[in-house]
Amino acid sequence: MTDEALIMAAEDVRKNAHAPFSGLHVGAAVLDATGNVYVGSNVENASYGLTICAERTALFSAVTHGALAHGIVKVAVVTKNGDMPCGACRQVLLELAPRAEILVAASGGPIRLFKITDLLPEAFENFEAD
Repeated sequence: MTDEALIMAAEDVRKNAHAPFSGLHVGAAVLDATGNVYVGSNVENASYGLTICAERTALFSAVTHGALAHGIVKVAVVTKNGDMPCGACRQVLLELAPRAEILVAASGGPIRLFKITDLLPEAFENFEAD
């Protein structure tokens, strides 16, 4: 799948975002190593802690469908202005898709390419119990 096609999948699902509080509609698409695509949009809630971002919605769907067994290779994120993933999403990306390419684009705009180490330098990665 091309980067453009993955961005289009994220753009298409962006219209399903439920963002009555922020007005920020986000779409995300996750590509696994077998070519399967999982999409998600953000869903806000009046209790802000219950809100879920598009990136995590798509990633959790990928996990639910077995994508970790194959590996996640790309994650596309689309917003109106090309906003970057939030800190919580960056940490989830690090844990679930540490080698994935991360594509970020404004709706109808150019695609920017990142690695998680670009977005979350010096991240907490020690997941072993003491």
